[in-house]
Amino acid sequence: MLDAAFMCRWMSVTAAAVDREAARLTDLDSAIGDADHGANLRRGFTAVTEVLTKEAPDTPGAVLALAGRQLISTVGGASGPLYGTLLRRAGKALGDATEVDRERLAEALGAGVAAVAQLGGAAAGDKTMLDALLPAVEALGVSFAAAAEAADAGALATVPLRARKGRASYLGERSVGHQDPGATSAALLMGALAEAAA
Repeated sequence: MLDAAFMCRWMSVTAAAVDREAARLTDLDSAIGDADHGANLRRGFTAVTEVLTKEAPDTPGAVLALAGRQLISTVGGASGPLYGTLLRRAGKALGDATEVDRERLAEALGAGVAAVAQLGGAAAGDKTMLDALLPAVEALGVSFAAAAEAADAGALATVPLRARKGRASYLGERSVGHQDPGATSAALLMGALAEAAA
C-alpha cells in the first residue's frame, strides 16, 4: 500500500532525476522548443521538495495536490500548468484515503492524464508528454517497472513524429527526428515512481 510518505519519496526521486537530466532536457528543448524545459522543471520540482519537507500532508492525494499547486505557481511556460494539472487532478481523484494501492494510483493518474489532454488539446501521436504518459498509466496496471518501461518507449517513439501541438508544432516537418522534451520528462517522472516503489 502507498501512503503519504511514499508520494513524498516519489516527488523527491523525481526532483533528483530532473536535476540530473536538466541539461539533457534543455538540449532536447533547444532543438524544437524554448530551451528552458530542464531549468523550468528543475526549479519546479526543487520547490516541490522544499514545500513537502516543510509541511508534508498526511494523505497521498493531498501530497500530489500540493505538489501540483507548487508546480503551477513556480514553473514558467507550458510545463508548469501541465504537470501541475496532472498531479492536482490525480491527487483529487485519490480523495482522502490514507493509503492507496497501485491500481488506485493508476486510475488517479489516468484522470490526471485526461485533464492534461483536455488542457493542452493533445492526443496520442501529437509528440507531447502524453506519448509517454498514456502507455505508462496503462502499464501501471501491470507493475511499476512496466509503467517506467512503457514511458521510456513512448518518449523514444516521439523521435519520428511530427509535432502537432505545443511550441514544436510551429516547426512543422523540422520537428521530425527530435525526441520530445515533454515526453522525456514524463518518462523521468514514471521512472522515479518505479524507483520509489523499489
